[in-house]
Amino acid sequence: MPGAVEGPSWKQAEDIGDIYDFRDVLGTGAFSEVILAEDKRTQKLVAIKCIAKKALEGKEGSMQNEIAVLHKIKHPNIVALDDIYESGGHLYLIMQLVSGGELFDRIVEKGFYTERDASRLIFQVLDAVKYLHDLGIVHRDLKPENLLYYSLDEDSKIMISDFGLSKMEDPGSVLSTACGTPGYVAPEVLAQKPYSKAVDCWSIGVIAYILLCGYPPFYDENDAKLFEQILKAEYEFDSPYWDDISDSAKDFIRHLMEKDPEKRFTCEQALQHPWIAGDTALDKNIHQSVSEQIKKNFAKSKWKQAFNATAVVRHMRKLQLGTSQEGQGQTASHGELLAPAPGGPVASCCCRDCCVEPGPELSPTLAPQL
Repeated sequence: MPGAVEGPSWKQAEDIGDIYDFRDVLGTGAFSEVILAEDKRTQKLVAIKCIAKKALEGKEGSMQNEIAVLHKIKHPNIVALDDIYESGGHLYLIMQLVSGGELFDRIVEKGFYTERDASRLIFQVLDAVKYLHDLGIVHRDLKPENLLYYSLDEDSKIMISDFGLSKMEDPGSVLSTACGTPGYVAPEVLAQKPYSKAVDCWSIGVIAYILLCGYPPFYDENDAKLFEQILKAEYEFDSPYWDDISDSAKDFIRHLMEKDPEKRFTCEQALQHPWIAGDTALDKNIHQSVSEQIKKNFAKSKWKQAFNATAVVRHMRKLQLGTSQEGQGQTASHGELLAPAPGGPVASCCCRDCCVEPGPELSPTLAPQL
């Protein structure tokens, strides 16, 4: 079981401009800006979240919780918090940048996409979330928007971002706050019952479902009807979209999208399923069907973005940093979003409080308490 790691220290700076060269504004939100910057000493590109202290008044607990969570995390598939600076009237979170772009964009752009590709993606998510769970951290808002590619490389790893709703489990306490994104949230959360890290496993099941067909298992324009579907765990493997998908993949999803959290697979159990650990994921090309459904169901016009990932990719190319960052110490991006469900992928940063305000599609009962 992993132990807590030594987190970034909280530093004071007379002028943050002495340390970082601020480049482009990548995104703005209600309480902060996300800025692309370069470390003057190392020339490393980072994303800096600039938060006015005044904006934090009355919300200190939420920010402290997120920083406490990020302090503990060090995993290759999780966007890292590198440093924290306090300067003048602002707090600056120095975040790892990821430049590979958005999950759905990459799938649509591929000419070839298979169950095995989806299995590899879900393996990385499961491994990272198991790491979080072993540390006693529940993410509580896993969704495609929060899955970003590290680099533009064809075989780039996937990164989990946005820990604005994450929570550390305290011994003897229970989680009961209704939060998350409609469409990805577990039945027990909607039922307003005490819940556990099993809510993350449900969300991973929903993501796996979408990766194999291109549309969400639960959807209705009416929130009440959407929630009713989720509460009953009512979903189908519709023909013809699932006709070419293996029984093993469907079995994997059923174990994660299990209504009873006590019977639901844990991350550890899911990692041992043949669809992940074995060779049951098919190599048949399902790109045409999946990409068509993604474009239809996750159109960018529906996304509420506070940050455009394309800006970072364009900037990286302009600086001629190349497509490979794995061994160069270069990094690239994240922004912030409160998304309706179903949502499309956007680049995503660590802290939810810089987001745009929840839109009408996001149920007030599930909106984060900012």
